[in-house]
Amino acid sequence: MLETLISSKTRIKLLLKFFLNTEVKGYLRGLEAEFGESSNAIRLELNKLEEAGMLVSETQGNKKLYSVNKNHPLFQPVYQLIRTYVGIDTVIERVIERLGNVSEVYLTGSFARGVDADRLDIALIGQNIDVDYLEFLTQKATNIINRQIYTSVFSDIESLKSVHGDSIVLIYKNEEQNGRTQTS
Repeated sequence: MLETLISSKTRIKLLLKFFLNTEVKGYLRGLEAEFGESSNAIRLELNKLEEAGMLVSETQGNKKLYSVNKNHPLFQPVYQLIRTYVGIDTVIERVIERLGNVSEVYLTGSFARGVDADRLDIALIGQNIDVDYLEFLTQKATNIINRQIYTSVFSDIESLKSVHGDSIVLIYKNEEQNGRTQTS
């Protein structure tokens, strides 16, 4: 879907990298190694995104680090587009909200590092989650988003971090405020 809107595969990789995990930073040579593409192709796209104001840069030593510009007027629409492309919104709508006992949901694995993959790794934090029902809902969502979804369940954030370290990105938080569920 995204490939029909954005013809540059390098630009898609950069958008996924910076918009899936908005805290991530990247530099040219690191992105070159990660994407397996020429530094010139990556440099051109980084320059275009920086000129458009979607990315900002800072210099650390001899490296120019890029990160997403959360203050850009199009940040939120692009962020939502990327979440929809990956299937995060579908997973939350079709799986998480139907389980009821989930307090937080995190991306783990490749997508947490901002790398596109055929597999979506999700960690749920909650109590008394029906794992069989979770598997049933996950399979239905897998068919919709055309990506394998792997889920793991933890009772608290400390358990999650002991397995995945800091390579996690919060994508959902259930906050009971005025009787409504809030999502991030």
